[in-house]
Amino acid sequence: MSFGDPNNPYGQQPPQGQPGYGQQAPQGVPPQYGYPQQPAPGAAPQYGYPQQTPPSAQYGAYPPPGMPGMPVGMPPLAHWGLRVGAYLLDMLIIAGPMYALIGIGAAFAGDETGDSVAGVFGLIGMLYAFGMAIFQLYKEGTTGQTLGKKVVGISLHREADGATLGFGMAFVRKLAHALDSLSCYLGWLWPLWDAKKQTFADKVCSTVVVKVNSNG
Repeated sequence: MSFGDPNNPYGQQPPQGQPGYGQQAPQGVPPQYGYPQQPAPGAAPQYGYPQQTPPSAQYGAYPPPGMPGMPVGMPPLAHWGLRVGAYLLDMLIIAGPMYALIGIGAAFAGDETGDSVAGVFGLIGMLYAFGMAIFQLYKEGTTGQTLGKKVVGISLHREADGATLGFGMAFVRKLAHALDSLSCYLGWLWPLWDAKKQTFADKVCSTVVVKVNSNG
């Protein structure tokens, strides 16, 4: 009875056609344990967000089949309710302290000195609102998130590649929101039924608002 090659300490020959450790798997054969796996040739880069988990595992097969122009691996689009929530928070952050300062100033009004104090409080309130609006715009352009967007877990990005807009393009998008208002506010409601959940300003500037966590 033969026990195989005496130089083989395990007494067995590797099965025919199965490469040993350190060899590349034959073409057409799925990689086995121990084979270095290489990315598939021509694989599309992921959508602008470095992630530890593949987007397909984290978000599922997204975007849905049949949705043209959406990069593979892009996070899910933010629904209308999240966008409204972020907008209301941003308005509260900007306008709330301004009106509070104006109200405090109004309490001093009634005589010449009081009117001067009220004017100072009003001026401080308006300067605060202007400065905070610029800061919010800067954050949205450079990080994709205003303070309100960060709280609700959504972010603004370019549709084509997931990059942030930059301050200048974020400012242009704010101006483009005039289209949403001048259309009898229809543009603000457009994300409710639009396939890409875009306002008119988003369509003009080629931007999308996406979720940045799985809890929204």
